[in-house]
Amino acid sequence: MSLLKEPDLGTPARPGPATVTVEVDGHPVAVPEGTSVMRAAALSGIDIPKLCATDSLEAFGSCRLCLVEIDGRRGTPASCTTPVAEGMKVTTQSPKLEKLRQGVMELYISDHPLDCLTCSANGDCELQDMSGVVGLRQVRYGYDGANHLDEKTDSSNPYFDFEASKCIACSRCVRACGEVQGTFALTIEGRGFGSKVSAGGTDFMSSECVSCGACVQACPTATLQEKTVVQLGMPTRSVVTTCAYCGVGCSFKAELRGAELVRMVPHKDGGANEGHSCVKGRFAFGYATHPDRVLTPMLRESITDEWRPVDWETAISYTAAKLMEIQARHGVGSIGGITSSRTTNEEVYVVQKMIRAAFGNNNVDTCARVCHSPTGYGLKQTFGTSAGTQDFRSVAKSDVIMVIGANPTDAHPVFASRMKRRIREGAKVIVVDPRRIDLVRSPHVEAAHHLQLAPGTNVAVVNAMAHVVLTEGLVDRSFVEERCEDFDGWAEFIARPENSPEAVEELTGVPAEELRAAARLYATGGNAAIYYGLGVTEHSQGSTMVMGMANLAMATGNIGRDGVGVNPLRGQNNVQGSCDMGSFPHELPGYRHISDDVVRGVFENMWGRELLAEPGLRIPNMFDAALDGSFRALFVQGEDIAQSDPNIKHVHAALAALELVVVQDLFLNETAKFAHVFLPGTSFLEKDGTFTNAERRINRVRPVMPPKTGKHEWEIVAEIAQAMGYPMRYDHPSQIMDEIAALTPTFAGVSFDKLDKLGSVQWPCNDSAPEGTPIMHMEGFVRGRGRFVQTPFVPTRERSTRKFPLILTTGRILSQYNVGAQTRRTSNVEWHPEDVLEIHPHDAEVRGINDGDEVTLASRVGATSLRAVLSDRMPVGVVYTTFHHPVTGANVVTTENSDWATNCPEYKVTAVQVGLKNPPAPAGATVAETRLPAMAD
Repeated sequence: MSLLKEPDLGTPARPGPATVTVEVDGHPVAVPEGTSVMRAAALSGIDIPKLCATDSLEAFGSCRLCLVEIDGRRGTPASCTTPVAEGMKVTTQSPKLEKLRQGVMELYISDHPLDCLTCSANGDCELQDMSGVVGLRQVRYGYDGANHLDEKTDSSNPYFDFEASKCIACSRCVRACGEVQGTFALTIEGRGFGSKVSAGGTDFMSSECVSCGACVQACPTATLQEKTVVQLGMPTRSVVTTCAYCGVGCSFKAELRGAELVRMVPHKDGGANEGHSCVKGRFAFGYATHPDRVLTPMLRESITDEWRPVDWETAISYTAAKLMEIQARHGVGSIGGITSSRTTNEEVYVVQKMIRAAFGNNNVDTCARVCHSPTGYGLKQTFGTSAGTQDFRSVAKSDVIMVIGANPTDAHPVFASRMKRRIREGAKVIVVDPRRIDLVRSPHVEAAHHLQLAPGTNVAVVNAMAHVVLTEGLVDRSFVEERCEDFDGWAEFIARPENSPEAVEELTGVPAEELRAAARLYATGGNAAIYYGLGVTEHSQGSTMVMGMANLAMATGNIGRDGVGVNPLRGQNNVQGSCDMGSFPHELPGYRHISDDVVRGVFENMWGRELLAEPGLRIPNMFDAALDGSFRALFVQGEDIAQSDPNIKHVHAALAALELVVVQDLFLNETAKFAHVFLPGTSFLEKDGTFTNAERRINRVRPVMPPKTGKHEWEIVAEIAQAMGYPMRYDHPSQIMDEIAALTPTFAGVSFDKLDKLGSVQWPCNDSAPEGTPIMHMEGFVRGRGRFVQTPFVPTRERSTRKFPLILTTGRILSQYNVGAQTRRTSNVEWHPEDVLEIHPHDAEVRGINDGDEVTLASRVGATSLRAVLSDRMPVGVVYTTFHHPVTGANVVTTENSDWATNCPEYKVTAVQVGLKNPPAPAGATVAETRLPAMAD
């Protein structure tokens, strides 16, 4: 067995205490009821030969290699499918078993290429290993009969090959695709000798395969193999680290050959993913070594000048001097910074510390506010803490799952696989979304209810659900009385007729009876959990909606245990962490207000610097101040605000007005076009620190290789602070975490040593919870009693008009990530080479648009062009696009409307018109007379 392989006990663990004692080859072992004989043997230190069995999949019993003898039973049962029984005595080795196993192996080898020495899986092939284990020395059947050795190799997938001639039809890939991933893209086609793995009768690239890698991981031979392994050879060492894509926070073993990264293998002990992955984390790591990466600091006086490379000392001293000179002319508050949701906690922490202690102001903000700040505000108001309530494992205990404004199969695919597994087991699903996402209806998954609401009416829908719960007597009175406050005032508000499903039906577009049925299911269907995304937060009433969901969960008692809760699905890898670390202008690390004298005093004592008590500027305020001349310099850590923020024209104008823009990133992105200093950043493969995922799980990020730039990002920031006269020195990022723990109560028990020992922890981690807190609010709410908050529905100011009659909403796609800076530099572009506009066939027909036409998408603030795709996923009047490609620049059309409490932009509701980019001219018309229907009114 390869030294890199993690132990495989053959079949999955069974829950419960070890109450059944069996004897395996004379060794007693106690295991839970339902455990397989194979796993019991493995736990006693005895490995039974196997090919079709693996502990990530349920037993299948097809290879017949794991045969054993059991006292008192006839024959030789398969140990993988045989459960233990009290007092059972098992024999795993005997002359009879040896002969049977050798016969099985002879049959396999007689129909297998004999190219072990040149095979890409040499040394990492279970068929090769088992041949040795069973003592195979000859193949009596010969190799001349009917065989599969001429089967062709499918190389259509950009990341792995399917070499059919080496397939042993063990079904592990098929089962992994179904049981682990839940896509069911693979099947066994044919019977008997004609059995073969099929990707639905086509090649892998054309099939339903989502390239998660589960099949590659499960394959015991070289049949499914990463192309990087074929090209570079088998890896020889590994480093456990954390994926830098979405908020699931999957753990991976980065496997290397020398200094070269060969592959990323999902870590079985990863708390968030437990050995599963998606196409991004598993395969899309090539951006880290892409030739577009900038590895040397660069300066220029004007954004019209060419960049000139400089050394680190020059770049740091120039940046510090320029920042101080601007402050001297324009005041202490004339500079600020933006932290990143893609960097480590430690890197975020030092940036906000630099701004507060070295810049001397609180002008710090983060892209996390641009996507999920309503989560922080809403959950803090109701529950007392700014984070989700559950761990990901909790969904396995859910009976009802309500998904609101999220598309987990595309944006959080590894968690979506957990969710789909639970749905296949019988959990009911309620989808609240203007678009028919895959969870509404796809193979083996169908929602009980799809509340296809009009964009911008979330609050009306959740209020109507709560109205049903209250007026139909479905409130969990004992929970409310024991653990909540302000219920009576909320009840009077929510019972008003204007909150009834019938009253809001015309407004929301959701039939009243459908909404009532969904509310009853949520309230009475057992453990009910809410999972939500940017379709909740990126609205003018984002904070109101978060409080509305919290109200609904409290009213039904769905808080504080497994299978329930209110759970944000964070977009980027460290959105939670960047918020935790004090990236808001009004909050220090741990969500404590900057105006609190006691809290501020703790930081002042540790940092040796007096801090301002007044909140600083948010990003929109910085832009406005840049245009009026009072804000002059901006430090941007790892965010492409010139592509991701709303109303890009306004953003570009603000950036162009600044005297100094400092960008710390991997690539010369859209924001770097406005920069005067470029400080090259590090990829996740070079980082040393921690990420915090959507379930509050703090994971170690370990360096797979030294920083290609010569410096870590936290080191650069600390040196800028020092050059500005503020002493900020660390020898190692573990010291930064120690400082975070000393200052932040929820992180008080966190250290690199603890994370290395436990693998990960979920905050709060302190003396009361030394190993973390998987589920929040179990005995009581963080704020004491849960608080009901009245949530009146206020329609967005963004309305469709005669000029802009359609509503645009946006989202993500599986293969791409955020603004695409990373994934566009990998083979993932083969699945999504461009952003497209999904438009309902009716809306397309009245505009003369055919599938594939280039169209203009226009709003009151801007216009862009992209290709139209006809789709009935949206209702009539709603169009949809993604924002992964800068050439499209979808945010050119999004407006500056934002959440009332947090300024989170309202990306999800934009009034637009769509027309052919180059419409045919009417007969007899001149070119000047031809114009888009968009402008006709």
